[in-house]
Amino acid sequence: MAEGPQPPLAERVRPGGLEAFSGQAHLLGDGPLAAVLSGGALHSMIFWGPPGTGKTTLARMLAGQHDARFVSLSAVMCGVKDVRAAVSTAQQDREQFGVQTVLFLDEVHRFNKSQQDAFLPYVEDGTLVFVGATTENPSFALNNALLSRARVYVLKSLDEPALAHILEAALEHPEAALSIGRSTLPSDALTRIAKAADGDARRALNFLEQLDALAADDGAVDEQQVARVVDGGVRRFDRGGDDFYDLISALHKSVRGSNPDAATYYVARMLDGGCDPRYVVRRLIRIASEDIGNADPRALTVALDAARAFDRLGSPEGELAIHHAAMFLACVAKSDAVYTASKSAAAAVREHGSVPVPMHLRNAPTKLMDELGHGAGYRHAHNEAGAYAAGVDYLPESLGRPVFYEPSDRGLEQRIGERLSELRRRDSAARKQQDANRK
Repeated sequence: MAEGPQPPLAERVRPGGLEAFSGQAHLLGDGPLAAVLSGGALHSMIFWGPPGTGKTTLARMLAGQHDARFVSLSAVMCGVKDVRAAVSTAQQDREQFGVQTVLFLDEVHRFNKSQQDAFLPYVEDGTLVFVGATTENPSFALNNALLSRARVYVLKSLDEPALAHILEAALEHPEAALSIGRSTLPSDALTRIAKAADGDARRALNFLEQLDALAADDGAVDEQQVARVVDGGVRRFDRGGDDFYDLISALHKSVRGSNPDAATYYVARMLDGGCDPRYVVRRLIRIASEDIGNADPRALTVALDAARAFDRLGSPEGELAIHHAAMFLACVAKSDAVYTASKSAAAAVREHGSVPVPMHLRNAPTKLMDELGHGAGYRHAHNEAGAYAAGVDYLPESLGRPVFYEPSDRGLEQRIGERLSELRRRDSAARKQQDANRK
């Protein structure tokens, strides 16, 4: 009788104890999870971290260490009905045999609020120990009620030495059933696999299994076969998740911090991970106004030109224009004066409401409006000395004379600031003269 398909290599070589576990030293050893794994009291917890960092393995080890029944569910595949069935069995095990149940829910962030709430009574009364795993930030993905009953443990992406150790162990594992071995692989094969796995142990083991499928009958593997396996991999980039927002935040702050090398690096990271290039360039357009503004007005033009160039060329040729814009924006003078002024003006609108426009600034396209005084007393700036009507107020009287826009002393804004200072000096002199004339 033919044997059925084998489980994936990652499942076949899953560590059964801490001695075979790699990574997460900040949680193990002298870390907060060590006491629980050494027999301390079990508690409900959330494992938050990238894929392939050991969340499921740690949950299994916790259950095994405490002789608890381990129930594994995936929020992608199950619903509240499955949770209730697991709870019913857990209640029976607890009442009849005194056995604890560890219920492990992978991708817990995919459960909605009501689905997450289904756990609360049974976590509260001790029917089960809940262990959730998520790649999403629990602060946003999970209910506060569930978070308050579970401790969050943050797992880190595995470094290359840890991944290489996992690969070495897999080659020697009795359940691995691989035809390849350390002696049949090119000398740098495991290093290349560890690098391509990008912190993900499951991915590294999948690469190793793919390599095994390509091996000759004697287990021999050549450099070209290693390249076929690892060169198609892309770096970790969780679209819409924390990695996504961390990378776009790093890009924005690198441009703001005038570091073109970091700016182009983070553009490359996002494009490599599959981010829509149009999203990246939209962020650069925003940065051009928010962090540069009038210090160098060319920034907005360059960013818009990059968007047009990408739309014309597409990938990969158009991506160079995005790098071009990111590096230019990083190199030019910076000012957030436009951004600050827009925020201050918006706050004034909220505070004062729909204040009427001053009469001298109103439009008067009809005879009636002219008779009502719309536009009366308006001074046309081009008819004044220096094309400036000194002493004229353009804001509603109830607002006073607030200053929203305060140019920086950098780039073109330095000159803009000097001109505005001169115009404000002329306003002050003109108003003093107007006051004197009224007396």
